[in-house]
Amino acid sequence: MTRAECPCGSGRGYDACCGPFHRGAATPATAEELMRSRYSAFVAGLASYLLATWHPATRPESLDLDDGVRWTGLEVLATADGGPDDRRGTVEFRASFVEDGRERSLHEVSRFRRDGEGWQYVRGRATWS
Repeated sequence: MTRAECPCGSGRGYDACCGPFHRGAATPATAEELMRSRYSAFVAGLASYLLATWHPATRPESLDLDDGVRWTGLEVLATADGGPDDRRGTVEFRASFVEDGRERSLHEVSRFRRDGEGWQYVRGRATWS
């Protein structure tokens, strides 16, 4: 996947933003970077990246992404901790998407944990509309 602008909404190019994470050339330094890279992975259909960045305690055995969902935007609403020196972090976001011709959104407060493997998604509290 190459794009002029990264789907995560950072304003940077994909190859300078989430692309290196997806290729395994770099690891996210913060919980927000991981969350943004996971959103971009949903956009690109990269189920293997999503599973690899999911904490083993909560990771499903497999992940089938819905081809009928088109992700259209990400807005980071708040972050708590999750910096390069933290072990835990929380990111609140809203992701917009189109499903069956209807515009919808996902509002989630996601929890992340950092250990020897880097930042990993643990779980989230989500509201769909």
